Amino acid sequence: MIDKSFLSYAIMMTTSGVLFYAALADLKHYKISNKLILALAVLYFVHAGGTGQWMSIPRNGSFAIAIFVVLLWFYSRHWVGGGDVKILTVAFLWVGIDCAFLFSILLVVFTTLHVVGTKLGFAAVNRQVCDGKERIPFAPSVAASLTGTFLSGCLGP
Repeated sequence: MIDKSFLSYAIMMTTSGVLFYAALADLKHYKISNKLILALAVLYFVHAGGTGQWMSIPRNGSFAIAIFVVLLWFYSRHWVGGGDVKILTVAFLWVGIDCAFLFSILLVVFTTLHVVGTKLGFAAVNRQVCDGKERIPFAPSVAASLTGTFLSGCLGP
């Protein structure tokens, strides 16, 4: 029998690896593959099932759907990209309502650092301008925030 905490950490480490890859892809191409989003969602369900947290799936899924609906409105206004909608939805599936506040605080911190670093030239980014506005890839901030949430222990084993 595999220890639940070992399984939890192994899945979170794998998830962090997938998030890192998604962040690199977003930095380079401003695209996040649907396969990566699907992998992150599957990893959530494996984590929930393998650690005995099945009861959180309906609540976290409902919360993620609500976030998705809100993000669709932002997408319709061209304030976020489609990849941002996808990766944030799956991130909120992972954190659920219980860890959403911590994740959101980390997201504000990492997004601010990313924007400031880009503006000051510290972060080398493949810059794109769309409709007169400079685009900044969002997946690195989401990846860092979700990994930080994992490291905090908020999600538990």
